[in-house]
Amino acid sequence: MMTNPVHRITQGQFSFLPELTDAEISLQIDYGLARGYAWSIEYTDDPHPRNTYWEMFGMPMFELEDAAGVLLELQSCRRTFPQHYIRLVAFDATRGVESVVMSFIVNRPSREPGFGLIRQEGQGRNIRYTLHGYVTDRPEGERGE
Repeated sequence: MMTNPVHRITQGQFSFLPELTDAEISLQIDYGLARGYAWSIEYTDDPHPRNTYWEMFGMPMFELEDAAGVLLELQSCRRTFPQHYIRLVAFDATRGVESVVMSFIVNRPSREPGFGLIRQEGQGRNIRYTLHGYVTDRPEGERGE
């Protein structure tokens, strides 16, 4: 049986660990920069697992050589969207294709409403499950309050 001991959204790397400090985030950024990855910051108020298209904050940071630049943008995003999920995404373009190689959440709302599992019984023995995010019960713009 799988459980979620932290009772929060678990997406990307480090999801089951305690929140990363800015110093730890900086180390991860340095790790990616040393491998030539470009960093991007994304945010959303709907973290449904199938919602892979989060809003991008600013432009991807190509040719950046210092973690301080990414952290500066991250702090700006946190000030702008304090009650949203914010994640850092690293892209690898070494093969001429932008591929996500790292992704982890660096900011969460103070209250995470979670998800409900809806069971639908169909004809015969067919059972269908739907994952419903409680956050979508409120209109966009009012979800992080």
